[in-house]
Amino acid sequence: MRARVEGHETFPLERWLVSGAGIGPISARVPGTAAGALRDAGLWDHGDERDFDADEWTFTCRFSGAPAVAGEEVMLRFDGIATVADVELNGRPLVSTSSMFAAHEIDVGALLAAENELIVRCAPLVPLLREKRHPRARWRTRVVSEPNLRFLRTTMLGRAPGFAPRPAPVGPWRPVTLERRRRLVVDSLELRATTAGDDGILSVRARLRSLDATPARSIDVEVRRGGTTAAAALRVDDSGVAVGEVRICHVERWWPHTHGEPSLYDVYLRVDDVVVDAGKVGFRTVESRADGLPLRLNDCEVFARGAVWTPVDVVGLAPSAEEVRAAVAAACDAGMNMLRIPGTACYETDVFHDACDEHGVLVWQDLMFANFDYPFADDAFAALAEAEVRCVLARLAPRPSTAVLCGNSEVEQQATMLGLEPAVARVPFFHERVPELLCETGVDVPYVTSTPSGGDLPFRPSRGVANYYGVGAYRRPLDDARRARVRFAAECLAFANVPDVATGADLPVPRDVGADWDFADVRDHYLRELFAVDPAALRETDAGRYLELSRAVSGEVMAATIGEWRRSASPCHGALVLMLRDVRPGAGWGVLDNRGGPKVAWWYLRRAFAPVAIWLTDEGLDGVDVHIANDRPQPLAAQLRVALYRDRELLVEEVTAEIRLSPHAALSRGVEELLGRFVDASYAYRFGAPGHDLVAATLEADDGLVTQAFAFPVDRPVHPEPAEGLGLEVVAGSSSGSTVEVVVTSVRFAYCVRLHAEGYRPLDDAFSVEPGGRRAVTLVGRPGARWRGGSATALNLAGSVAIA
Repeated sequence: MRARVEGHETFPLERWLVSGAGIGPISARVPGTAAGALRDAGLWDHGDERDFDADEWTFTCRFSGAPAVAGEEVMLRFDGIATVADVELNGRPLVSTSSMFAAHEIDVGALLAAENELIVRCAPLVPLLREKRHPRARWRTRVVSEPNLRFLRTTMLGRAPGFAPRPAPVGPWRPVTLERRRRLVVDSLELRATTAGDDGILSVRARLRSLDATPARSIDVEVRRGGTTAAAALRVDDSGVAVGEVRICHVERWWPHTHGEPSLYDVYLRVDDVVVDAGKVGFRTVESRADGLPLRLNDCEVFARGAVWTPVDVVGLAPSAEEVRAAVAAACDAGMNMLRIPGTACYETDVFHDACDEHGVLVWQDLMFANFDYPFADDAFAALAEAEVRCVLARLAPRPSTAVLCGNSEVEQQATMLGLEPAVARVPFFHERVPELLCETGVDVPYVTSTPSGGDLPFRPSRGVANYYGVGAYRRPLDDARRARVRFAAECLAFANVPDVATGADLPVPRDVGADWDFADVRDHYLRELFAVDPAALRETDAGRYLELSRAVSGEVMAATIGEWRRSASPCHGALVLMLRDVRPGAGWGVLDNRGGPKVAWWYLRRAFAPVAIWLTDEGLDGVDVHIANDRPQPLAAQLRVALYRDRELLVEEVTAEIRLSPHAALSRGVEELLGRFVDASYAYRFGAPGHDLVAATLEADDGLVTQAFAFPVDRPVHPEPAEGLGLEVVAGSSSGSTVEVVVTSVRFAYCVRLHAEGYRPLDDAFSVEPGGRRAVTLVGRPGARWRGGSATALNLAGSVAIA
């Protein structure tokens, strides 16, 4: 984050013209890309295979201005241009760049006129990718089709046919701003927030420069939260540098939202009568072992759960601040406390990191290196890469949400899976130079060299950080999640998750390049295993039913796997699903669709990830275990009720127990331990017909239901029943403004109930209802929505029932 100095004026240059490939000039928004401009003009849509790397694209901005006057400087800043580009202002060359991740700041005070023309010419990459380059690669990857992409500092997005196909980003994808500075310039500012016992310590290092010949002699630093202010005066030396500390007594620590309050403090610098807004900081400790696991925040071990992040607008790479904040809020609402920015994507904006700081979401930051054998032996490339890392560390160091830094994505795995010695893939830049840079810059976060990494081979899930797809792409049974002894899944559980908007079975889905299967095949495998249906036949005869079951099955698999890993006895310390949001329309890996709408899997994860959660695991001959987690900072006092049903309606066993859980604690109890006798809870012994086919575990507090989970010792109830037989009813009750309260009841067990009402979204969905049970759900209307009723469906309901 950059300091904002009182009296400085910043002018975003947002209105441009773009031309190229025989198109234009057409209007373009900056930040943005050529593809984004064509999309906004109606000249591009998904399915268009135009190769934006094949042509030169020219961006032109005309703006009014004036040269700098005495005691003033005017700086033109580019936060990122993709990828190889030349910039000129009023016909004079300004800068050339060969990295989309590099920022450039140029003093243009003497070059400005009343009317100005700024031109960015982005060179075609295809000729550069065809050149013979050295050093030769020791291994190749099929993730992208152009092996020479490794010589360019740019993203794989738009160039990875399997998961992020065209368009490739070209153009000023990050803001272009003109800043008119007066009196005082903060050339650099380093903030490091640490703790000492109950106190917080903010270390400050600032380099100042005077523009009016009156150098600063001291800085007053203020740290504020609510009515609390701590301050210190720092001396400025003759070189303009001030170094010092501010102590905040009894500091309120920053926590991930699942474990506490993400407390933030405002930081201000005052130099004479000039006020500098230095942003926000949070005070927390973060620790891990040498391999980055487990993660301990404020002396508390945290089960990190969340998703792999992708840019909200993968075409224009320029989403609105509201869209970014909404995506982070959706992750937070799903109980996610960590988002990973993968090395296949691009660095995120301050808006994203601000949102994570404010919402209490940890960030696992990959450096933007993935799969390739990068040419670090080339001095120019190595220098560019090091400058990039320094810039990333400077941006992320003050942020409490920054939790893990990772050198790359799949570099070690890529080489080793091709049969090379593991030592070949242990690149010195990632194993030696990046740790040195962390020390030099004082950034104190756990560092992981690569995802995956650890063990004799880097992809052993039991030895380090894993990209785990045993359950998922490799179609292993659900119990492989336990057998694999996963320690941390930096990505996992990739399925072709069907969005609610889908009405046909032929949807675009991701696939691994070169594989003879795609991720719909993976989903179909578990559809067959869990629901005992023939996916191909069902798709042919009843596409609607096929989609309904397909939406649910990936959620079932995800919830079961997270339950295995979140158990107290599990060696796993965290799991990040691939991925948060789809990059294009279709059945992508995201648990949110490409417009940000939740899929059924998102609702399943919301229960599995919840700070207060209950779930059941099949322990074979040991029966069925009930697990309860309380990640909250407050003690949990609740009543646990376990009920067993036959024919998914008749209550045959029931027991209650008072539960007292400390903050940040968990427990596990056996169903038969609670009942006090053997009932073959998991139907593992099979002495005759099963005595029950449904286990319900419910956690209730004084104000009602906290959470609930179900297990199916025999099979899952997906056979559709008539509404009158199931006894499912949904009644609309009170309404207030844009909300409607509905009550869902069912005589028999209702499986994966969905609520549908035009213009309204439920605050809970894809839930199940215990026999004789009741669920109250709030529906929230869009602005201007009028209540006209709706309907409910369930996996074991034939048709639907109206909301009465």
